Amino acid sequence: MSTGGYRDYFKVLGLERGADGDAVKKAFRRLARQHHPDVNPGDKEAEARFKEISEAYEVLSDPEKRRRYEQFGQYWNQAGGGGAGPAGFDVDFGRYGNFDDFINDLLGRFGATGGGGPGGFAGGGFPGGFAGSPPPVNLDAEANLTISLTDGFRGCERTLQVNKERVQVRIPAGVKAGSRLRLKGKGNLQPSTGRRGDLYLTINLSDHPIWSLDGDALRADLPLSPAEAVLGGEVRVATPDGEAMVTVPAGISAGRSLRLRGKGWPLKGGRGDLLLTVQLILPKEPTAEERQLYEQLRDLEDHHTRTSMVENGRL
Repeated sequence: MSTGGYRDYFKVLGLERGADGDAVKKAFRRLARQHHPDVNPGDKEAEARFKEISEAYEVLSDPEKRRRYEQFGQYWNQAGGGGAGPAGFDVDFGRYGNFDDFINDLLGRFGATGGGGPGGFAGGGFPGGFAGSPPPVNLDAEANLTISLTDGFRGCERTLQVNKERVQVRIPAGVKAGSRLRLKGKGNLQPSTGRRGDLYLTINLSDHPIWSLDGDALRADLPLSPAEAVLGGEVRVATPDGEAMVTVPAGISAGRSLRLRGKGWPLKGGRGDLLLTVQLILPKEPTAEERQLYEQLRDLEDHHTRTSMVENGRL
């Protein structure tokens, strides 16, 4: 598109002369989305129209350029000491990952001059307004990553695809659900400046069939038979590091927890505790011998099992 001749930039944007900065911005956003090359692949006419719209926005969004344009018409740029046409306006669409990246970059470059004067935004065009410099652009990116509880316990490495770039992530041992990892310089890119934000990864842990994390403590159920619960003794249990022996007090009841210190989740400077919650496991299909023994046990226990309930049950 030639930029040497005179163009009525108000008509290009479909505006009346005197339209304020907010109207200029809204018209540009609407028309840019309609004619953007990503929306019209291979359409050279749409690409030319898009550049014309962007050129009009560049001039009308800048108070000084707009003042000269309205005063000198087709000679506005020569009046400012420059060459023909807007200052080197050209668009390399391949630099942008998506349409919003382009729009934000273009608005930042051409629309961020101070308010006041015809067409100035006076702080009303973007959140926070303008104070003579572009508004701060947050280039940081957020992402979620789900790993297994085992990988969270031991630590692991993952390869992620970030902005068409393969990024190796080292996840430390002992990471918890909701933890955020910062990857410096792996966020979004602002093409006009080359600035790159950071990527913040929020870690999620998938469920494990045995273990669960409760604060700093690692929890698991400890299945016991009625005989083990009544008699107590040492039983073999699983820990994240392998098997271990734990002493079960005689007469322990369901729901009580046994604590193994230093056998739980990795923490700074050590390990948390492992809490084993007792569950009584009754035989669903007892053998004939087991059934006979349970019947004998029932006969022995029947006279005292519910004594307290019988004695104190009346209201």
